Amino acid sequence: MRTAPLNEVSVCVFDAYGTLFDLGAAARCCADELGDDAGKLAALWRDKQLQYTWLRATQARHADFWQVTGDALDFALEAIGIERSGLRERLMNLYLALDAFPDVRDTPERLKAAGMRTAILSNGTPAMLSAAVSSAQLATLLESSFSVVEVGVFKPHQSVYRLAAERMGVPAHAIAFVSSNAWDAHAASASGMRVVWCNRYEQCRERLPGAPDFEIRSLMQLPGVLGIA
Repeated sequence: MRTAPLNEVSVCVFDAYGTLFDLGAAARCCADELGDDAGKLAALWRDKQLQYTWLRATQARHADFWQVTGDALDFALEAIGIERSGLRERLMNLYLALDAFPDVRDTPERLKAAGMRTAILSNGTPAMLSAAVSSAQLATLLESSFSVVEVGVFKPHQSVYRLAAERMGVPAHAIAFVSSNAWDAHAASASGMRVVWCNRYEQCRERLPGAPDFEIRSLMQLPGVLGIA
Protein backbone atom coordinates (compact mmCIF):
# COMPACT_ATOMS: atom_id res chain seq x y z
CA MET A 1 0.00 0.00 0.00
CA ARG A 2 0.98 3.62 -0.45
CA THR A 3 2.80 5.51 2.32
CA ALA A 4 2.89 9.11 1.02
CA PRO A 5 -0.27 11.19 1.72
CA LEU A 6 -2.81 11.66 -1.06
CA ASN A 7 -1.92 15.32 -1.59
CA GLU A 8 -3.08 15.24 -5.21
CA VAL A 9 -6.78 14.75 -4.41
CA SER A 10 -9.24 17.63 -4.15
CA VAL A 11 -12.46 15.67 -3.57
CA CYS A 12 -13.33 13.11 -0.91
CA VAL A 13 -16.28 10.85 -1.71
CA PHE A 14 -17.75 8.62 0.98
CA ASP A 15 -19.74 5.43 0.77
CA ALA A 16 -22.79 5.81 3.01
CA TYR A 17 -24.00 2.59 4.62
CA GLY A 18 -21.48 0.98 6.92
CA THR A 19 -19.02 3.81 6.35
CA LEU A 20 -20.88 6.89 7.60
CA PHE A 21 -24.05 5.26 8.90
CA ASP A 22 -24.20 2.35 11.35
CA LEU A 23 -26.19 -0.48 9.77
CA GLY A 24 -26.77 -2.21 13.09
CA ALA A 25 -28.51 0.79 14.64
CA ALA A 26 -32.05 -0.04 13.46
CA ALA A 27 -32.03 -3.54 14.96
CA ARG A 28 -30.47 -2.29 18.20
CA CYS A 29 -33.25 0.26 18.54
CA CYS A 30 -35.70 -2.65 18.41
CA ALA A 31 -33.92 -4.71 21.05
CA ASP A 32 -37.05 -4.49 23.18
CA GLU A 33 -38.77 -6.70 20.58
CA LEU A 34 -35.83 -8.57 19.08
CA GLY A 35 -33.91 -9.42 22.22
CA ASP A 36 -30.92 -11.66 21.49
CA ASP A 37 -31.92 -11.83 17.81
CA ALA A 38 -31.06 -8.16 17.18
CA GLY A 39 -27.47 -8.81 16.10
CA LYS A 40 -28.39 -11.86 14.06
CA LEU A 41 -31.13 -9.98 12.25
CA ALA A 42 -28.88 -6.99 11.49
CA ALA A 43 -26.17 -9.23 10.01
CA LEU A 44 -28.51 -11.33 7.88
CA TRP A 45 -30.44 -8.26 6.72
CA ARG A 46 -27.22 -6.64 5.49
CA ASP A 47 -25.93 -9.84 3.86
CA LYS A 48 -29.14 -10.36 1.89
CA GLN A 49 -29.34 -6.67 0.99
CA LEU A 50 -25.90 -6.82 -0.64
CA GLN A 51 -26.56 -10.18 -2.27
CA TYR A 52 -29.74 -8.85 -3.85
CA THR A 53 -27.95 -5.79 -5.25
CA TRP A 54 -25.26 -7.97 -6.82
CA LEU A 55 -27.74 -10.50 -8.19
CA ARG A 56 -29.98 -7.81 -9.64
CA ALA A 57 -26.97 -6.13 -11.25
CA THR A 58 -25.79 -9.34 -12.92
CA GLN A 59 -29.34 -10.08 -14.13
CA ALA A 60 -29.91 -6.48 -15.30
CA ARG A 61 -33.09 -6.40 -13.19
CA HIS A 62 -32.64 -3.20 -11.25
CA ALA A 63 -34.93 -2.13 -8.42
CA ASP A 64 -34.36 0.80 -6.13
CA PHE A 65 -32.44 0.31 -2.90
CA TRP A 66 -35.51 0.90 -0.74
CA GLN A 67 -37.25 -2.10 -2.30
CA VAL A 68 -34.11 -4.22 -2.04
CA THR A 69 -33.72 -3.25 1.62
CA GLY A 70 -37.32 -4.24 2.31
CA ASP A 71 -36.96 -7.53 0.43
CA ALA A 72 -33.82 -8.35 2.39
CA LEU A 73 -35.55 -7.56 5.68
CA ASP A 74 -38.50 -9.79 4.76
CA PHE A 75 -36.09 -12.66 4.09
CA ALA A 76 -34.20 -12.09 7.35
CA LEU A 77 -37.35 -11.92 9.48
CA GLU A 78 -38.72 -15.13 7.97
CA ALA A 79 -35.38 -16.96 8.15
CA ILE A 80 -34.98 -16.19 11.85
CA GLY A 81 -38.66 -16.88 12.52
CA ILE A 82 -39.65 -13.44 13.78
CA GLU A 83 -43.32 -12.51 13.43
CA ARG A 84 -44.37 -9.39 15.30
CA SER A 85 -47.01 -6.94 14.14
CA GLY A 86 -45.60 -3.59 13.10
CA LEU A 87 -41.95 -4.62 13.52
CA ARG A 88 -41.12 -4.52 9.81
CA GLU A 89 -42.48 -0.99 9.44
CA ARG A 90 -40.63 0.11 12.56
CA LEU A 91 -37.31 -1.28 11.28
CA MET A 92 -37.72 0.26 7.84
CA ASN A 93 -38.50 3.68 9.32
CA LEU A 94 -35.45 3.42 11.56
CA TYR A 95 -33.32 2.67 8.50
CA LEU A 96 -34.04 6.20 7.33
CA ALA A 97 -32.46 7.60 10.51
CA LEU A 98 -29.47 5.33 11.16
CA ASP A 99 -26.96 6.56 13.70
CA ALA A 100 -23.76 7.99 12.29
CA PHE A 101 -20.58 6.42 13.64
CA PRO A 102 -18.92 8.47 16.40
CA ASP A 103 -15.97 9.42 14.17
CA VAL A 104 -18.13 10.74 11.34
CA ARG A 105 -18.98 14.34 12.10
CA ASP A 106 -15.51 15.57 13.07
CA THR A 107 -13.86 14.20 9.93
CA PRO A 108 -15.97 16.04 7.29
CA GLU A 109 -15.64 19.20 9.38
CA ARG A 110 -11.84 18.97 9.20
CA LEU A 111 -11.90 18.23 5.48
CA LYS A 112 -14.21 21.13 4.72
CA ALA A 113 -12.10 23.49 6.82
CA ALA A 114 -9.08 22.47 4.74
CA GLY A 115 -10.90 23.24 1.48
CA MET A 116 -11.63 19.64 0.52
CA ARG A 117 -14.87 19.04 -1.40
CA THR A 118 -16.94 16.17 0.00
CA ALA A 119 -19.81 14.03 -1.27
CA ILE A 120 -21.55 10.66 -0.87
CA LEU A 121 -21.73 7.94 -3.53
CA SER A 122 -24.20 5.24 -2.56
CA ASN A 123 -26.60 2.51 -3.59
CA GLY A 124 -29.22 4.36 -1.55
CA THR A 125 -32.04 6.27 -3.20
CA PRO A 126 -31.97 10.08 -3.07
CA ALA A 127 -34.78 10.04 -0.49
CA MET A 128 -32.93 7.54 1.71
CA LEU A 129 -29.69 9.49 1.55
CA SER A 130 -31.40 12.81 2.21
CA ALA A 131 -33.11 11.36 5.29
CA ALA A 132 -29.90 9.81 6.64
CA VAL A 133 -27.80 12.93 6.06
CA SER A 134 -30.43 15.13 7.69
CA SER A 135 -30.81 12.81 10.68
CA ALA A 136 -27.03 12.77 11.20
CA GLN A 137 -26.85 16.57 10.77
CA LEU A 138 -24.27 16.31 7.98
CA ALA A 139 -26.04 18.40 5.33
CA THR A 140 -23.79 21.44 5.77
CA LEU A 141 -20.64 19.29 5.55
CA LEU A 142 -21.39 17.41 2.33
CA GLU A 143 -21.58 19.13 -1.03
CA SER A 144 -23.60 16.42 -2.79
CA SER A 145 -25.07 12.94 -2.53
CA PHE A 146 -24.97 10.76 -5.66
CA SER A 147 -27.23 7.74 -6.01
CA VAL A 148 -26.99 4.76 -8.34
CA VAL A 149 -30.48 5.62 -9.57
CA GLU A 150 -28.72 7.91 -12.04
CA VAL A 151 -27.09 4.95 -13.78
CA GLY A 152 -29.67 2.23 -13.05
CA VAL A 153 -27.28 -0.37 -11.66
CA PHE A 154 -25.76 -1.07 -8.25
CA LYS A 155 -22.15 -1.06 -7.14
CA PRO A 156 -19.66 -2.43 -8.02
CA HIS A 157 -20.56 -1.64 -11.66
CA GLN A 158 -17.95 0.79 -12.95
CA SER A 159 -20.56 3.26 -14.20
CA VAL A 160 -21.37 4.03 -10.55
CA TYR A 161 -17.83 5.15 -9.75
CA ARG A 162 -17.54 7.11 -13.00
CA LEU A 163 -20.66 8.99 -11.94
CA ALA A 164 -18.81 10.61 -9.03
CA ALA A 165 -16.03 11.95 -11.26
CA GLU A 166 -18.51 13.18 -13.85
CA ARG A 167 -20.74 14.96 -11.36
CA MET A 168 -17.88 16.48 -9.37
CA GLY A 169 -16.19 17.61 -12.60
CA VAL A 170 -12.77 16.19 -11.79
CA PRO A 171 -10.71 13.26 -13.11
CA ALA A 172 -11.00 10.01 -11.17
CA HIS A 173 -7.46 10.27 -9.80
CA ALA A 174 -8.37 13.57 -8.10
CA ILE A 175 -10.93 11.75 -5.92
CA ALA A 176 -10.28 9.93 -2.67
CA PHE A 177 -13.04 7.35 -2.27
CA VAL A 178 -13.64 6.12 1.28
CA SER A 179 -15.52 2.92 2.07
CA SER A 180 -15.69 0.41 4.90
CA ASN A 181 -16.70 -2.28 2.40
CA ALA A 182 -13.60 -3.98 1.02
CA TRP A 183 -15.29 -5.06 -2.23
CA ASP A 184 -16.41 -1.44 -2.76
CA ALA A 185 -12.90 -0.14 -2.14
CA HIS A 186 -11.40 -2.55 -4.67
CA ALA A 187 -13.99 -1.68 -7.31
CA ALA A 188 -13.43 2.06 -6.87
CA SER A 189 -9.69 1.49 -7.21
CA ALA A 190 -10.25 -0.28 -10.52
CA SER A 191 -12.06 2.87 -11.74
CA GLY A 192 -8.94 5.00 -11.22
CA MET A 193 -9.87 6.69 -7.96
CA ARG A 194 -7.49 6.91 -5.03
CA VAL A 195 -9.04 4.72 -2.34
CA VAL A 196 -9.04 4.62 1.45
CA TRP A 197 -10.46 1.46 2.99
CA CYS A 198 -11.85 2.19 6.45
CA ASN A 199 -11.59 -1.33 7.81
CA ARG A 200 -13.90 -0.80 10.76
CA TYR A 201 -14.62 -4.49 11.16
CA GLU A 202 -11.06 -5.86 10.89
CA GLN A 203 -11.88 -7.82 7.75
CA CYS A 204 -9.42 -9.84 5.72
CA ARG A 205 -8.27 -8.34 2.44
CA GLU A 206 -10.30 -9.26 -0.60
CA ARG A 207 -8.84 -11.17 -3.56
CA LEU A 208 -10.23 -8.85 -6.21
CA PRO A 209 -8.94 -6.56 -8.97
CA GLY A 210 -7.68 -3.22 -7.74
CA ALA A 211 -6.40 -2.38 -4.27
CA PRO A 212 -6.88 0.39 -1.71
CA ASP A 213 -4.13 3.00 -1.44
CA PHE A 214 -4.57 3.13 2.33
CA GLU A 215 -6.17 1.02 5.04
CA ILE A 216 -7.37 2.78 8.19
CA ARG A 217 -9.48 1.68 11.14
CA SER A 218 -11.25 4.96 11.87
CA LEU A 219 -12.27 8.03 9.88
CA MET A 220 -10.30 10.04 12.42
CA GLN A 221 -7.21 8.86 10.53
CA LEU A 222 -8.48 10.14 7.18
CA PRO A 223 -7.25 13.76 7.34
CA GLY A 224 -3.69 12.54 7.86
CA VAL A 225 -3.97 10.21 4.88
CA LEU A 226 -5.08 13.20 2.79
CA GLY A 227 -2.20 15.35 3.98
CA ILE A 228 -4.38 17.51 6.22
CA ALA A 229 -2.87 18.44 9.58
